[in-house]
Amino acid sequence: MEIDKKTLHAMEEKLQFIYEQQDAAYLLTNIQRLMGEYESTIPSQSRNRDFVSEKDTILITYGDTIKEDGKAPLQSLHEFLNDHVKETLTGVHVLPFYPFSSDDGFSVIDYFAVDPKLGSWEDVESLSDDYELMFDAVINHISAKSEWFQEYLKGNPAYQDFFIEADPEADYSKVTRPRALPLLTKFETANGSKYIWTTFSEDQIDLNYKNPELVLKIIELLLFYISKGAKLIRLDAIGFLWKEMGTSCIHLDQTHEMIQLFRNIVDTIAPDTILITETNVPHKDNISYFGNGFNEARMVYQFPLPPLTLHTFLTGDASHLADWASSLEETTEETTYFNFLASHDGIGVRPVEGILTDGEVEAMIDSVHAHGGYVSYKDNGDGTKSPYELNINYFDALSHPEDPQDRKVKRFAAAQSVLLSVTGVPGIYIHSMLGSRNYQEGVKETGRYRSINREKLDRGKLEQELADPASVRSQVLENMKQLIRIRTAERAFHPNSPQEVLKLNKHVFSIVRTNKDSPEEKVFVLINVSDNPQSLSLDSDSQTAHDLISGKTYVSGSGKLSVTLQPYQVAWLKV
Repeated sequence: MEIDKKTLHAMEEKLQFIYEQQDAAYLLTNIQRLMGEYESTIPSQSRNRDFVSEKDTILITYGDTIKEDGKAPLQSLHEFLNDHVKETLTGVHVLPFYPFSSDDGFSVIDYFAVDPKLGSWEDVESLSDDYELMFDAVINHISAKSEWFQEYLKGNPAYQDFFIEADPEADYSKVTRPRALPLLTKFETANGSKYIWTTFSEDQIDLNYKNPELVLKIIELLLFYISKGAKLIRLDAIGFLWKEMGTSCIHLDQTHEMIQLFRNIVDTIAPDTILITETNVPHKDNISYFGNGFNEARMVYQFPLPPLTLHTFLTGDASHLADWASSLEETTEETTYFNFLASHDGIGVRPVEGILTDGEVEAMIDSVHAHGGYVSYKDNGDGTKSPYELNINYFDALSHPEDPQDRKVKRFAAAQSVLLSVTGVPGIYIHSMLGSRNYQEGVKETGRYRSINREKLDRGKLEQELADPASVRSQVLENMKQLIRIRTAERAFHPNSPQEVLKLNKHVFSIVRTNKDSPEEKVFVLINVSDNPQSLSLDSDSQTAHDLISGKTYVSGSGKLSVTLQPYQVAWLKV
């Protein structure tokens, strides 16, 4: 296909930064070839609207979270979503739906296939007709059971440099370690014993981006995903992509240049497709993946939000959350945050380094244990370990098991309202949407803490629970749908609309969202994060304010709005 000269030059510069001249030229020629081959398979796109809007809400789910006999899980998921939330959600992030060997999908055997246990490409494409789909590009590593790695073990020269051989006696003390597992794994190959780089587990073999042939395979994969209906592509664990001895092997310049290259390719062939980076690291490193605001990821995961929101509701004090929200950098019109509270993984604690004290993190850990959860640790490389993530269902994380149901539901809805109020696009894990609880049986079955939030649901039983208005599931789902419906009708909640934090009362998280197109239109967000009623006074030029949630109208007196919030009450006051 024809690529404009400016983009072609930008791609060439990135390749020359990463590779020697000969490899850079080879890659540029073959990337153009691949783009030409895929051009006809991708529907024409044009960026003639905001890339995201207040209408956007994305569900996060495994392809087989909802199951029933005699039907492919992807079909069951599609039908269930259409029955319950089609008018509420715009997008669905289907977690890795490819054949895999471990880590619940994140050790991919075949990137180009749908796991037959879930369904087919036809099922994926059918789902993409009703929802904008996010695909996972699990491209830091691949399964040890994959054809690529098996051919490497056999000595096939075509795959010889797809992986990273390493000296077990070398010094790896500077390498960032995400888990408390060995960095290198020994394998017997046709060429003798080899130690291979395995950042995440012995079944997840890191890919070698120093090899141009591997890079072309990955670029072909991204183009293939777009051709199959991906409107968002999540670059999983992307910060670890490039390895260089003597460095931390995370967030290296080559990694950023590679993502920028991906952005050039995607913008050219599918300008409506969004690249989103997943880097569970402190905030400063995380937002570095925006690049200059126009040349790298268009969305980054907002990792501090889950632990900060949890801390806020466990303590009844929104001070840290407010301080953090005040410090957020403004995004450009082409970038925004992907906000979430719960996911298939745990609640990361590294992103609150420098925000919460060690004592505050320990207190949160104690609460998680008391609420039936677990804690995972990472290896620091010096013989010590640090807490990495909290493994617990978010509903249970917020409330003690002995709390009454109505308080649990109110507290959970209030926490979710934070997610739906702040700047960015909300991503809601399906178990949060459905009011699921700690799945202890899963932890016992798998021996993995993360299974606590990965329950597979029988559709028939689920439908019965949702039909009961007294059930937690029914109450949570209805609360979520109501909040989302209100949010999507208000331009002030556009992901890029201005946000101002008001520090009025430490027990109330308070922000103002302003309609970016009509600055006189504002929504005051007031969330009582405590067990007690809270009263506060707001400065307002408007005579009245209408609560979008309760329907109540407040009348201003002398430029002040007086508001009293009941425990865990949320008010969205439109003026």
